[in-house]
Amino acid sequence: MLPEPEALESFRPTERLIANARPAPEWREELRRIPNVRNAFAVFFLYAQTIGIVVAAVWIDNWFVWALAFVLMGRAHAQFAALMHEAAHRLLFRNRKVNDWVGRWLLGFPSFTPIDLYRRGHMAHHRDEFGPDEPDIPLYHGYPIPRDSMRRKLTRDATGKTGWKLFKGLFRGAVSTDAAVRSQSRRIIAVQLLLIALGIALGHPWVYFILWLAPFLTAWRVINRLRSIAEHGGMERSKDRRRTTHTVRQHLPARFMLVPFHIGWHLAHHVDSGIPMSNLPKLHAELRRAGYVTDDLEYASYPALWKKLSSR
Repeated sequence: MLPEPEALESFRPTERLIANARPAPEWREELRRIPNVRNAFAVFFLYAQTIGIVVAAVWIDNWFVWALAFVLMGRAHAQFAALMHEAAHRLLFRNRKVNDWVGRWLLGFPSFTPIDLYRRGHMAHHRDEFGPDEPDIPLYHGYPIPRDSMRRKLTRDATGKTGWKLFKGLFRGAVSTDAAVRSQSRRIIAVQLLLIALGIALGHPWVYFILWLAPFLTAWRVINRLRSIAEHGGMERSKDRRRTTHTVRQHLPARFMLVPFHIGWHLAHHVDSGIPMSNLPKLHAELRRAGYVTDDLEYASYPALWKKLSSR
């Protein structure tokens, strides 16, 4: 899965990129600008879309629409996770208090994520991918794997086994001796109870379980694994981000279902994790222009990368 050494030799610093491929200070200041209004609309439309899916399923009420809504709610969890990730990097809003409040109460807690604990582990991930403090090793360790092993992993995800195993940790966290873990877990549970109560008040008590909890335990787990292994599966610890992180050409179907809000430009994100997602395409384009990313390094599509990840 690692790039050939000669594939890493074509990079030359430019007026915009310094020797380690990070943006030069003046251009970095431009890329670092957080689009407050754009992100506010993203959060608003995410909620409008999510509510709209639920309303459409209940109103039309046939098996096909419910099945479609189920899948789309898996995508909604991917969108919540992407915006929560942006808030964890404190790149969602310029005002830190607003950023953290929205990240916790509108994005993280509704989607079962203890964002403050996530932030702590995620920063360790960016400081040293595959290092001793790497929190995400279980997701992408050991690739490439045999095809039947990949099939078993995805089956466990799709049937809820993986999700339920992780979900039980939420309840253990609620009685943890660690005050931070206990606090975040209880807040997540409180928000979920509020969502259940809202469904009951509107006369649809099962909607929460069918169109929020179940997709989180199943469809989202499949999406999360496929995205995670496409980011770092089969790579290694290195100062050169091209040896720690894959780069994949972005196509509309993947951007719609798997990597919303430009989160798919993952190599650019690891080159400089202080750049908002909205500007990652610009950084990626400059990385290509400078030879840091080449056709030999970039996978043509996600299926092409998944095929190689399950080729052992």
